[in-house]
Amino acid sequence: MIHFYYGPGPNPEKIALFLAETGMPFEAIPVDTYRGAQHDAAFRTINPNGKVPALVDTDGPQGSSATLFDSTAILLYLAEKTGHFLARAQDRPELLSWLMFIATGLGPFSGQAVHFQHAAPEGLDYATTRYRREAERHYQVLNSHLEGRSFIVGDRYTIVDMSAWGWLGRATRVMKDEDRPLERWPNLARFMQMMNARPAVDRAHAIMSRHTFKTVMDADARQAMYPTSFSTTSKERVS
Repeated sequence: MIHFYYGPGPNPEKIALFLAETGMPFEAIPVDTYRGAQHDAAFRTINPNGKVPALVDTDGPQGSSATLFDSTAILLYLAEKTGHFLARAQDRPELLSWLMFIATGLGPFSGQAVHFQHAAPEGLDYATTRYRREAERHYQVLNSHLEGRSFIVGDRYTIVDMSAWGWLGRATRVMKDEDRPLERWPNLARFMQMMNARPAVDRAHAIMSRHTFKTVMDADARQAMYPTSFSTTSKERVS
């Protein structure tokens, strides 16, 4: 059995899409990050980094239990476990490269762009501009790569497409104040239209909506989400 620990956000959504695509049996376990559930001791034994998603596979390698965190690691693990949505052998270097491009570039810079535009205190113009423009640059890199092709790697649908879909689906947050944020990147818009037409996307959204999470970014939520930025004691900063 797969135990899928999730909360609202693009990274858990990628895993929900993989599970929806494969029909693997799983238990979805909500972790309400705005309420600080990611910092509970029980969850920290699963992910010491205190973030979602995380996964426990009770039928892991050699029949032992396997615990994973980080959406990229989970996607790779599930793809290798099931044999689904991996590239052909000759395309594996490209798969790893683009998967890491999303994991270390598109995702983190998009996330920081969201943070500084929507959650950080005012007056941090340099950081806001830096992360917004870097997110835009990553969008352009991927847009150029998708010229004349349907999928990011080779000629087939892979976990790289799932990973990109998760973050590009947050374009309205990343590109604040733009009504049609992908209009500048037509290949990304076409890619997302193709992805969102997949039946599994509706099933993934259904998985993500099973639990009603806290959505109000009040003082408690800020403390839970950004403890190193809003804490006041050294002990809290360490946690």
